[in-house]
Amino acid sequence: MKALTKLSAVLLLSSGALCHQALADNNVFTSMDDPSSAKKPFEGSASAGYLAQTGNTKSSSLTAQTNMTWYTTNYAYSLWGNAANTSSNDERSSETYNVGGRTRYNMTSNDYLFGQASWLSDRFNGYDARDVLTAGYGRQILNGPVHSLRTEFGPGVRYDDFHDGGHETKALGYGALSYQWQLTDNTKFIQGVSVLSSFDDDTTLNSETGLQVAINAHFALKLAYNVTWNNNPPESAPDRTDTKTSVLLSYAM
Repeated sequence: MKALTKLSAVLLLSSGALCHQALADNNVFTSMDDPSSAKKPFEGSASAGYLAQTGNTKSSSLTAQTNMTWYTTNYAYSLWGNAANTSSNDERSSETYNVGGRTRYNMTSNDYLFGQASWLSDRFNGYDARDVLTAGYGRQILNGPVHSLRTEFGPGVRYDDFHDGGHETKALGYGALSYQWQLTDNTKFIQGVSVLSSFDDDTTLNSETGLQVAINAHFALKLAYNVTWNNNPPESAPDRTDTKTSVLLSYAM
């Protein structure tokens, strides 16, 4: 019988005050918590995961991400980045890089203004680069200890550099909604939805559904299911829907 060996290793490292905040995919909804309620002027996190398999099938997957946020009384500033790639039998099958920045200004206890910019490279889904710039108004609808609900919308512009050649710039509208439900002292339900829509019927919808569980004062576990739907994808990546299931272990200092 042919010898079969498998190696599976996962490395997860994260620092920052993560157990007390919901971790959201930055592609879905990047709205930060209210700066007036921040407990300290800076919060940061970094995480990485690696999976390898050998034997009849040889594959590997690597992910890494970081997020840094600075708070003042009425302002908040955030920078983030993430990377992920997967290979099978020494051939790359996915490769994604994303960086961005965001600012938030509180006008009142419930109303705020925001601005954000991001860069995405995802050649296996048809984009060598996708740059998005948006700004607008946000509203904190619920801000209680059990339920939190905020929504925001505004205009924007997007530049697409397609992997199969060509590029274009489009004006668009942006809208997003984020909901968190503190089920128990240690468990939080997370739902985020965002929409980017241009005036020529090109719409991208992102959704994240997650459950975050605090293991103790320092460790938390998050399970998430992400869906990205594009009604007019590039010709090099014709599928309209992509899904991702992830597990993240966090450490809070």
